[in-house]
Amino acid sequence: MKYKIITAVACVALFFNACKKPVENIENEATFVLSDNMLKTTTTATATSQTLKNELDFYGKITADNNKSIDVYPLVGGNVVKVNVELGDYVKKGQVLAVIKSTDIADFEKQMIDAKSDLVVAKNNLKSTQELFEGKLNAERDVLEAKSQVEKAQSQLNRVQETYKIYNIKAGSIYEVTAPISGFIIQKSINQDMLLRNDRSENIFDIAEISEVWAIANVNESDINKVKLGIDADVTTLSYPDKVFKGKVDKIFNIIDPDTKAMKARIKLQNKDFLLKPDMNANIKLSFNEDRSMIAIPSSAIIFDKSKNFVMIFKDRNNIETRQVEVYRQVGDTTYIASGLKENEKVITANQLFIYDALND
Repeated sequence: MKYKIITAVACVALFFNACKKPVENIENEATFVLSDNMLKTTTTATATSQTLKNELDFYGKITADNNKSIDVYPLVGGNVVKVNVELGDYVKKGQVLAVIKSTDIADFEKQMIDAKSDLVVAKNNLKSTQELFEGKLNAERDVLEAKSQVEKAQSQLNRVQETYKIYNIKAGSIYEVTAPISGFIIQKSINQDMLLRNDRSENIFDIAEISEVWAIANVNESDINKVKLGIDADVTTLSYPDKVFKGKVDKIFNIIDPDTKAMKARIKLQNKDFLLKPDMNANIKLSFNEDRSMIAIPSSAIIFDKSKNFVMIFKDRNNIETRQVEVYRQVGDTTYIASGLKENEKVITANQLFIYDALND
């Protein structure tokens, strides 16, 4: 009887062992496999060796091109009768900006009357002198002297007429201030009924043509050695945060501003539709290449977890590896890898978070 019990126990043990072994084999052989649907939406990128790029961020301002802006000064003093423009208005060359009634203009008008009168008198005198000379009643030198007086009177009249053109003089002692160039009024310090002094030294208008503007970057002392002529610049503003204005550094001012403790660098920008306005605040990003190469991948492939950076290495749908990498620098959509990745290895750039969680939970 005892023998039968031992035999039965042994059979039960063998049965359980036989059932347990296949289960262990299934667990050992199970691996992560990318499903067909997941595989269709999963994208990869190949790690490549690329020239290392760098970016520097600076604060700055938009300014008008100094070569395309003009200060307008009143050439005479007097009472401002009318102002035709306001700050921010677009004006065309020759457009009347303001009208001034001036006693100075009254003097010019008198000079014009006198010059015309003197010329008439000189011409009449020349005619009489020539008639007398033809009748042999005077000498030739008298004729030459009369011609000289005509020339002097004509020269004086020409001078006054030129003054009229410069001063835009109109009848009634009126002086018109006109725009010397086409552009926007960016500064105005004149109002109707204002009395302008003859010795006024301040300008009354600033006009700027802003189809092309400057972005002036304040470069910190620590970055001066990195800023070079010709490097690319991306400029953004608070008014248009999603719009990037592209240009290049075309001038470096090799002095330190004592107020900002920074060096200034200038970027020329095309200003289509006049979106950029003088004195706008600007964020300026300068980018350039360094003299070395590193492994580079799309920034979207990087997974940050537990204060470390990882990528998912893709070999095939059955062979995906989680790899820790050391990030050297991220520049826009590109991340440069210091270690952990080799050239030509493929990294997953879409669905990588889902795959990471499935493999590492």
